Amino acid sequence: MERRKFLNLGLVAAAAVLAPMTNLNAENFRETKPKAWEIEKSADAIKEMFGAGELKTTDKIKFTAPKLAENGASIPISLSSDLDIETIALFQDANPRAATVVFSVPEGQKVDYSFRIKMRQTAVVTIVAKAKDGTLYTLSKEIDVSIGGCGG
Repeated sequence: MERRKFLNLGLVAAAAVLAPMTNLNAENFRETKPKAWEIEKSADAIKEMFGAGELKTTDKIKFTAPKLAENGASIPISLSSDLDIETIALFQDANPRAATVVFSVPEGQKVDYSFRIKMRQTAVVTIVAKAKDGTLYTLSKEIDVSIGGCGG
């Protein structure tokens, strides 16, 4: 066996052994907060998901999205932050359901996510992050959609 293949196999085996030992604890928000996923308006979905606590506007979360999305079927979104966040979510009023995605941030990790969403029309997209101390942070951005991505 070549040395490189042997080393690669050794690394894969080590990762397979160590992976179950990591402390990953994800909450299934579709099971624990089912009503939040059925609500049409962002403000109502946010209250259902996070409660009626005060939302503090922040610039400590970097939210990158195009101002103009030529095709609403695939809009790139990036979120990053050095805040000590336990949950971060995205809501928007362009589609029939406002809750779009929720991430449970593993202990000791920082937020650094990139993903794509669909939007059928122009709307404000709102990010809500719950810090480990219970503080709720928020920021919003309007995304102008030229061609709807949900059958629009």
